[in-house]
Amino acid sequence: MTDLPAAPAIKPARPHFSSGPCAKPPGWSPDKLATDVLGRSHRSKIGKTRLAYSIDLMRELLRLPDTHRIGIVPGSDTGAFEMAMWTMLGARPVTTLAWESFGEGWVTDAVKQLKIDPTVIRADYGQLPDLTAVDWSNDVLFTWNGTTSGVRVPNADWIPADREGLSFADATSGVFAYDIDWAKIDVATFSWQKVLGGEGAHGVLILGPRAVERLESYTPAWPLPKVFRLVSKGKLTEGVFKGETINTPSMLAVEDAIFALEWAKSVGGADGLIARSDANAAALDKIVAERDWLGHLAADPATRSKTSVCLTVAGADEAAIKAFAGLLEKEKAAYDIAGYRDAPPGLRIWCGATVDTADIVALGPWLDWAYASVKAA
Repeated sequence: MTDLPAAPAIKPARPHFSSGPCAKPPGWSPDKLATDVLGRSHRSKIGKTRLAYSIDLMRELLRLPDTHRIGIVPGSDTGAFEMAMWTMLGARPVTTLAWESFGEGWVTDAVKQLKIDPTVIRADYGQLPDLTAVDWSNDVLFTWNGTTSGVRVPNADWIPADREGLSFADATSGVFAYDIDWAKIDVATFSWQKVLGGEGAHGVLILGPRAVERLESYTPAWPLPKVFRLVSKGKLTEGVFKGETINTPSMLAVEDAIFALEWAKSVGGADGLIARSDANAAALDKIVAERDWLGHLAADPATRSKTSVCLTVAGADEAAIKAFAGLLEKEKAAYDIAGYRDAPPGLRIWCGATVDTADIVALGPWLDWAYASVKAA
């Protein structure tokens, strides 16, 4: 075994580059969370007030029109998206787009669980399907930002304003990092654990007016679990979208999300969050451009994620990537940067707004060290 190269002198101040749960907002600590609501019922006045406040903050930061409702639901982003699928699909034909593992998960749900025989349009990891091939007389399911492939849709221009079907966007790595045209989105889901750096387990479901109309006019053929039911006596259960959650939420997680949302306001709201993500992605792109052994899994910059950036490492297989990431974790220089288990072997570095650009810059020499160390082993 060759001697390992010398480690860099400067480490990222916060080596948290996981793609979920993601880095906490700068300045976060448990003692900064409001505690009056802890140990209280989520149905108490203070519980309902804090839940409603978190919804109001999300609406403000997302610049969401009054036409769209926001609900906090169980099961993280997956629970929110499956709630939408189970309650609204089946009224018309369905098209599913898949270019990474979570999109494939929605294909599996549609085919094997709901058995609705969708049209499936796929692309390999690193690529985006042909969006012009989508038939918008169908309901369409897609991932706004592919967390496990680092590929995103460029914008919402490909979604027609006069669409017949509903647009379902799994936007968990996209909200708060991109300027989303909400008029084009009928259903969107996300989790606090991504761009906000919040805790997992809770999902957020956003419904536009066309989605509400579907819920109130269509009854699925399959049974609905209690936690999926959004309609009572043919009308939307409005309380869900005013902080009256379907099951008991963690009020600690709610307070954690409120801290993140208030922090987001302090850095300039939506524009500030987008600018921070853009700066982080640009800093990482510079690191990649300066190294011939590093590359982007997503070849096209127009559809390359600015949050979950997936990288290729020349000559590295799964074992090499595991060793690479393990060395950096041992040195406390970078945590959780191995690519997703179903993706091609590579690195995945979160560049969302809660990461500081200085930490991305400091990561570069450590990537060199880990690469040289793995090669020398």
